Amino acid sequence: MEELIEGVSKAIQLIVSGDPIVLDITIRSLYVSGAAVLIATLWGIPIAILLGLKNFRGKLLIKGFFNALIGIPTVGLGLILYIFIHRTSFFGFLHLLYTPTAIIIGEAVLVTPIVVSFSANAMEAVSSEIQDLAKTLGASEDQAFFAVFREALDGILLAIVSSFNRAVAELGITQMVGGNIYGFTSVLTTTIANETAKGNISLSVALAIILFIILFGITLVVNLVQRRRK
Repeated sequence: MEELIEGVSKAIQLIVSGDPIVLDITIRSLYVSGAAVLIATLWGIPIAILLGLKNFRGKLLIKGFFNALIGIPTVGLGLILYIFIHRTSFFGFLHLLYTPTAIIIGEAVLVTPIVVSFSANAMEAVSSEIQDLAKTLGASEDQAFFAVFREALDGILLAIVSSFNRAVAELGITQMVGGNIYGFTSVLTTTIANETAKGNISLSVALAIILFIILFGITLVVNLVQRRRK
């Protein structure tokens, strides 16, 4: 217990003093996870719109596929990505292994099912009523679509926030394709794991506190924004 209290005390000192190592790792984690979520949103939202607002053969199968991928083990996905980008493999010539780009790609793939499934469900929940009402009032197809999208915005925002939380807190992908190279690919989760193994509890606790602040802070801000909108 004394070691834990001492670790927390030193961790708070590191955070308050703006320790450069802590800042570097935190900024890199935010950048990598933010970029991954942005990419996943850019290609995930169009898929969600298709699944949420259109009816076509095979729709349920595709939705089931994305729903199943939500729980994919990060270590398994990291292994698959490692196999594809290893220097002697298919995309080895791109030299992506042990780079921030590899982590971004892996996390983008990881969170895409969350963006797609959550957003599609949000649009389906308001689709029929809002579309029918909009068309009754004389709206065009495009206007009805934007009405549905606007009503589903809270659910879409929740999907994006959930995706970011999943990305910034994952360990398997960042460890396997990032390698936790100090000053280059080290992020919050990999550094916490490695520093704990080395016995550097104070740094591990400091980074864990920051990770929790990020996770809870972003969720709290989004909830406040949604309340103001309502």
